[in-house]
Amino acid sequence: MGKGGRSDAQTKAKVVTKPSHRVNDEGAWVSPYNPLDPKAPALPSKGEIKACIPKECFERSYVHSMLFVARDTAMAAGLVYVTNMYLSTSLPENLLSVEALTWFLGWNLYAFWMGCILTGHWVLAHEAGHGAFSPSQTFNDIWGFVMHQALLVPYFAWQYTHAKHHRRTNNLVDGESHVPSTGEENGLGPNNERLSFYAVMHDAMGDGAFAAFQVFTHLVIGWPLYLLGLASTGRLGSDGKFLEDGEFMDHYRPGSKMFPAKIRGKIALSTATVLATMALLIKLSMDYGFVTVGLWYVAPYMWTNSWLVLYTWLQHTDPSVPQYGADEWTWVKGALSTIDRPYGIFDFFHHKIGSTHVAHHLFHEMPFYRADEATAALKAYLGPMGLYNYDPTPWYMAMWRIAKTCHYVEGIEGIQYYRSLEDVPRGRGSGKKMD
Repeated sequence: MGKGGRSDAQTKAKVVTKPSHRVNDEGAWVSPYNPLDPKAPALPSKGEIKACIPKECFERSYVHSMLFVARDTAMAAGLVYVTNMYLSTSLPENLLSVEALTWFLGWNLYAFWMGCILTGHWVLAHEAGHGAFSPSQTFNDIWGFVMHQALLVPYFAWQYTHAKHHRRTNNLVDGESHVPSTGEENGLGPNNERLSFYAVMHDAMGDGAFAAFQVFTHLVIGWPLYLLGLASTGRLGSDGKFLEDGEFMDHYRPGSKMFPAKIRGKIALSTATVLATMALLIKLSMDYGFVTVGLWYVAPYMWTNSWLVLYTWLQHTDPSVPQYGADEWTWVKGALSTIDRPYGIFDFFHHKIGSTHVAHHLFHEMPFYRADEATAALKAYLGPMGLYNYDPTPWYMAMWRIAKTCHYVEGIEGIQYYRSLEDVPRGRGSGKKMD
């Protein structure tokens, strides 16, 4: 996930001329757009794309958005009520009993489904940050702040970095969030020698174990690592300069290089509120017990974090989807590199953020409850040109494939495609390269 040193990577980049052979894996979805194909279509402008979408899709409603807040809150309250009726926060006396098994399964079911429901609140706050929640940005910021800060998200900090993620999607130099690391940053030498870091870890762990490790690092610890500036952040500070060795950009310090000086007050407010929320949780833990707070809040919170990282990971990552250096990147190229995927029942809880993500990345100011209609229009317009990405693979299978095949890119210039450490010869001294 992380980048293991950045200062030298930009000077040793090389342009990749073709996707990894992994795009030919049996049964694997392949993006219909290959910018290296001489027959690749000319890309439409943002205005041309927007013209295919009905104008009413951009109409925002206070009432409509607040009804979804009420719906999600009612589901959360109902789940708390039912759980409180049947489960106790006290540990069973006999941990090997049927009672203990019921207790364990019951609280895990609560954690999963409450985390699922709270992801809906998370998405609504995300909508507010984009300005898609209502016509008033003040109204948006109030509700977004409340919902995100309750989930320990520094609202204004993430609002800023996520906006950059949209402005620079799949930009290897100035992108933000899930920016691919290079082979060198992952510990590969100039001839694909396994010298350090993930390259050596993969060699020691093996393919399956390393893929499981990728899933763990993304879904369990990925979100806090990202907020702390320790993984998946961009390469450039707000001043447009590359970070030096040892520098990092976190979401908490007002002086972090991630933010311009003009929003430092907002960053301080977000951080102070996160600290206040954490202080409240500690106080509640001291009053009612750490197990109690862990069961009611922390466990669902972990599931919510997993969902949000899963979405941002899967919607922009695939061996057949290009990543662009600054010399090749354009806004339209980046936005059209987004992938829609099916999420089944979870679309209901998460407001279809994963199955209508292409529309969202093209026009983030569009309210989510219009995204289905917009997606149909985009598919009709972009599909015949081979510019609409929809991978029908079940999300859990796509996640495992990406964990096995999307580990690094070879450089940060030109057009790059993800490479897999599984295709690097095993052993530290090997020098043969594979496509």
